[in-house]
Amino acid sequence: MRIDVLTVLPGLFDCFLKEGVIGKAISSGKVEVKVHNIRDFTTDKHRVVDDVPYGGGPGMVLKPEPIFRAYDELTKEGEKPYVLLTEPWGEKFNQEMAVELSKKPRLMIICGRYEGVDERVKSLVDREVSIGDYVLTGGELPAMVIMDAVLRLIPGVLGNLESLRADSFSDRGLLGYPNYTRPAEFRGMKVPEVLLSGHHKKIESWRKEQSLRKTLERRPEIIENLKRKGLLTKEELEILKKIEKEKGSEKG
Repeated sequence: MRIDVLTVLPGLFDCFLKEGVIGKAISSGKVEVKVHNIRDFTTDKHRVVDDVPYGGGPGMVLKPEPIFRAYDELTKEGEKPYVLLTEPWGEKFNQEMAVELSKKPRLMIICGRYEGVDERVKSLVDREVSIGDYVLTGGELPAMVIMDAVLRLIPGVLGNLESLRADSFSDRGLLGYPNYTRPAEFRGMKVPEVLLSGHHKKIESWRKEQSLRKTLERRPEIIENLKRKGLLTKEELEILKKIEKEKGSEKG
């Protein structure tokens, strides 16, 4: 996969692209990420990328010309990218979208900034994306979040495929189960006995129950959605009945 990032602050990506799993994936050639300074595509001596909005109002707006020039230059050869624009009011980014994007051979991420981009830029955009219902100073951090979630799904980026399968939200949206490591007891807190038993079937059942408990407690709408679509197994439905019965006993 190749990702091109258009930004007015390319230095923000330096550490992100050199460290950890993403840095290793890039250095090994499994993925390619190019960060482009939008100012490099201006034509005036001051390299201006923003201007006041027509009609008045606060703040500045990213100009269309440098972004279009960048797009034209980067797409004159090779496959056209699937273009994302980071916007606070965009479609909410989630694991399902990350999986979908990980299957694209090439992405381009335009990092919004100031009061946004000139509306005409959106003629280049396939999807406006937000990482949450809050406003940041720019789209660079959202771009990193999107890349991190997407690139780790590329085959070979993570060494252990089981890590992907155990991710929260990867199993039909269910949240992940608790994990423990050595020591078996720390400051009076003990690892659940079932995890020390070596009984794989019991461990699997325990983890399934813990995942359902956590999801029901923190994101009950996910459980309701799975029930409505008939995506829960008979065993999972029995576990949920047990949990609901326990809750009823506690209230009584």
